[in-house]
Amino acid sequence: MTSVEVPYSIACVLPSLVVLDVTNEVAHEVSEARWSSGIVFVTAGEGGLIRVNERESGFFADVERLLERLVPLDVAGRERLLDLLLGARTEQVPFADGKLCLGRWQRILLFGFTDEIAPEWHVTLVG
Repeated sequence: MTSVEVPYSIACVLPSLVVLDVTNEVAHEVSEARWSSGIVFVTAGEGGLIRVNERESGFFADVERLLERLVPLDVAGRERLLDLLLGARTEQVPFADGKLCLGRWQRILLFGFTDEIAPEWHVTLVG
């Protein structure tokens, strides 16, 4: 049997929220780094943000409802307003011995606020 590591996977697709799990790709970058320990900065592209959280479907539904209450779907410039409310688009994750230091169920998630999110994100390693 052969296994294949998927670079990112779809964690959630809801009417106003798309979440991609990019943990495997970030872990691959860390394993290839010239430093065995350090911090990886994961930054989302325009219109998205990165968060470390458990990958649980109830959480995504709760987030979508919260975002809809904060900024309704029909508000002009909704994505820009959500970006302002939700803060930085970057998460920092330590790594040691070439492996991410995440909790057992934690994942690195790329959040987008439309159904047209492009999986754009960047990794910066500091050793």
